[in-house]
Amino acid sequence: MTYEFLQQYWWFLISLLGALLVFLLFVQGGNSLLFTLGKTDEERSMMVNSTGRKWEFTFTTLVTFGGGFFASFPLFYSTSFGGAYWLWMIILFTFVLQAVSYEFQSKIGNVLGKKTYQWFLIINGIVSPLLLGAAVATFFTGSNFIINKGNIGVESMPVVSAWANGSHGLDALLNPWNLIFGFAVFFLARLLGNLYFINNIKNDALNARCHHQLLVDTVPFLVFFLAFVGYILTSEGFAVNEDGSIYMEPLKYLHNFLAMPVVLILFLIGVVGVLIGIVKTFLSKSYKYGIWYSGIGTVLVVLSLFLLVGYNHTSYYPSTAEVQSSLTLSNSCSSEFTLRTMTYVSFLIPFVLAYIIYAWRALNKKQITLDEIKNEDGY
Repeated sequence: MTYEFLQQYWWFLISLLGALLVFLLFVQGGNSLLFTLGKTDEERSMMVNSTGRKWEFTFTTLVTFGGGFFASFPLFYSTSFGGAYWLWMIILFTFVLQAVSYEFQSKIGNVLGKKTYQWFLIINGIVSPLLLGAAVATFFTGSNFIINKGNIGVESMPVVSAWANGSHGLDALLNPWNLIFGFAVFFLARLLGNLYFINNIKNDALNARCHHQLLVDTVPFLVFFLAFVGYILTSEGFAVNEDGSIYMEPLKYLHNFLAMPVVLILFLIGVVGVLIGIVKTFLSKSYKYGIWYSGIGTVLVVLSLFLLVGYNHTSYYPSTAEVQSSLTLSNSCSSEFTLRTMTYVSFLIPFVLAYIIYAWRALNKKQITLDEIKNEDGY
């Protein structure tokens, strides 16, 4: 295992975590539809109990995603999470609102009222996918930061990375392409939420609304997603010379796809998978397994996008303030000893995945029904 292999191996793991996180945003997407689909208290209770059994997976994956970056690419962690902290703090705050809502909305003595906590879920369902999508888009469009590794020797303030303006990440929302990808992730989360409700809830009236809403969310998703993909494939990208310097290369991400056909195949299979899940569910009112086609397709698409921006001599976190400050796998990673040690630990991942699959199957053993909500305690 060479140092370069370890860097690429850990970028793959980080990319996989990011892809799983986007898939698990079906929880947020489902919550954003709480009052759109749920017309009665009982229907909304079924929806909340459906997503409430999975929200820990999303939050844990988000934390693991950040922790993985901290351990393997600490300079990105300090630059993005430390510099663009307003963007990340808003995202984390909405997840706190989500946790509080699930915990307290049905508690005796709830002075705020159940609907208040349900609105907390909607806020999380709208804001977090939108901002997470915008944050991921900066891997292609760039962020406003400066790196000066020479500061590590300054005793008074050994700060290597600094944000170049006072917005601390909120400036990402001023780039229309970041917002376009953010809305693509938002509508993707909503259509995945629809597919999950169809799979997990047994209620004819609610499922009929989910089928209708599926089309409503699919159309804007395709518009925003295809617009962003078209943009990155026709725009300049941040390429890396052999000496580590950064330069702008026309059609860089298109060249990356052509240079890495496996990544291109993963991307195309993922797109087809997402569409198959949508089409099969929309055409058949009794079909309930679309979440798996679209879910696996989502993981493959997002994984391929992360690999596209990290591999083939590409800067995965470019700087718009000073292009030579852009982060690459080689200039932002941990030491070889750290990466090698963590690699041995990563061999336990299959056992963790096996437990997740077991827990998922146990929670989804049977569909949620109206009788279950009336007879059992829930959210």
